[in-house]
Amino acid sequence: MINPIWLKTFCTLADVGHFTQTAHALFMTQSGVSQQIKKLEQQLATPLLIRDGKSFTLTDAGMKLYRDGRKLLQASELLEQNIKQDDPFSGQVRVATPGSVGLALYPFLLGLQHQHPKLSVFHSFAPNKSIERDISQRQVDVGLMTQPSSTAEVLTDAIAQEALVLVTDNRIQDINWQVLQQLGFISHPDGHHHCQALLSKNFTQFEHPTQFQEKGFSNQISLILEPVSRGFGFTVLPLHGAKAFHDQTRIRIHPLGHPVNETLYLCRHAQVTQSQRLHYVSQQIKAVLQSKNNLPL
Repeated sequence: MINPIWLKTFCTLADVGHFTQTAHALFMTQSGVSQQIKKLEQQLATPLLIRDGKSFTLTDAGMKLYRDGRKLLQASELLEQNIKQDDPFSGQVRVATPGSVGLALYPFLLGLQHQHPKLSVFHSFAPNKSIERDISQRQVDVGLMTQPSSTAEVLTDAIAQEALVLVTDNRIQDINWQVLQQLGFISHPDGHHHCQALLSKNFTQFEHPTQFQEKGFSNQISLILEPVSRGFGFTVLPLHGAKAFHDQTRIRIHPLGHPVNETLYLCRHAQVTQSQRLHYVSQQIKAVLQSKNNLPL
């Protein structure tokens, strides 16, 4: 492998055309320049210069090394600039969120990308454990979780709270225990957890979600409210999931006497220094999640 320091000295000499001026340009001695050129010739086992007193011309091998070496040095300089560059509005950001908040957040992230065309957002929906794992393995740059991390490799910062809400079709005006019993429950992956958290605080009769007949199930956040909107049952969702349903006129979000909120945690790898773009995107996420639809902490 060609020594990059020797190569830079050789290319500078070819550009300048004079040993003394090359030495001044590289803050070296003239003898140091000569020694590095000789070492390069010895490594390549071929003459690179035809010397004539204080002047010189390049051999054929020297011309080829100069052309290709100059390209290599320029590429190396560009790589160094790109690595050192820390533009908050340029580069790739990998984000992972749970389904409900992701429905609200993804259009916002696309808006950031539209505002800053050099910013590339890669978004994925995932459960808490998958997000925690992907951040710890550096497959994701920033994530949102609904519980604190269980590993020291992932830092979690509680940034907002999202309300859990009870949703029925729009024909149901008032909610009571008898109405819920008649409707039955539309479940989802977090359905029992959300149901337990909200209904236990608002209905003295509630003991467990199995008290309701399950009338359906969907693991797609955008489809959970489809059977609800058709009157097949009620469900409990985070507010973003309910607000994201495509036809709000077909559903009703019922206010309850004792609100219950789910904490949202902003997550990142504990041992990775945040770039400017990751800091920018994280702050934007924090700001939008502390908007009027959420409760800031």
